[in-house]
Amino acid sequence: MAADAGTMLRQWRSQRSISQLDLAYDVGVSPRHLSFVETGKSRPSPALLEALSARLDIPLRERNALLLAAGHAPRYTEESLDAAAMQRIRTSVQRILDAHNPNPGLALDRSWNVVLANDTATTLAGLLPEHLQGPPFNLFRASLHPEGFARVTENLDIWASYLMDTLRRLVRVTGDPRLAAIEREVREYPTVAHLDRAWGRQTERAASEPALLVPFVLRLGDEVLSFFTTLTTFGTPRDITLEEMTIEMFYPADETTEKAVARMQG
Repeated sequence: MAADAGTMLRQWRSQRSISQLDLAYDVGVSPRHLSFVETGKSRPSPALLEALSARLDIPLRERNALLLAAGHAPRYTEESLDAAAMQRIRTSVQRILDAHNPNPGLALDRSWNVVLANDTATTLAGLLPEHLQGPPFNLFRASLHPEGFARVTENLDIWASYLMDTLRRLVRVTGDPRLAAIEREVREYPTVAHLDRAWGRQTERAASEPALLVPFVLRLGDEVLSFFTTLTTFGTPRDITLEEMTIEMFYPADETTEKAVARMQG
């Protein structure tokens, strides 16, 4: 077990590009002891694993796996959003989303599956083919699939590049095989092919037409809607579900969009 934990630590350290010497000094242990932990000659304590995990920015789900691999009990819960303990948090998040109407608002899990949504977001999701509506409703698939929002996204090249950069970063930070599988899947979509060259063209255009944010520009019928987004996470999570949740809010980027979404609500 300790050898498995050592291998996992070594992999995380390599992924974060931190030397064994630097990591040892950062957490206050000798390089020799850390070497013994990584090679399985020494069994790390829960306190040491917690210190190493914090320095390596290991997500809570993977911290539990690390503790189990070293023969210790997991420290972090993973409550369902439907659990009684989550009722107040779920209600609060849903209230935030509902207050954001008539603009779209979503709560996402680590894989960017939608776990909560407001009325406007639900209405937009209903425009997609049934096979993209889930369950689960995955925002990467829904946004990048040629039959999804990609077919009505006016600035698809730059928006798809942003989404793929986000997905790659999530894969790198978490090491989650489920996210890696989603990345492999969407990379095969024709809408995602040749994005590097498209991104170069968009970057040149952006340099001549500077903007504060990358917008999400959507054509619905005769109307062109332009949004910018914010991503919000919980500040002090001790539960896996909460650490992995992201709240995404879409805001009108221009007056035309603001009037259009107000009409949708009406």
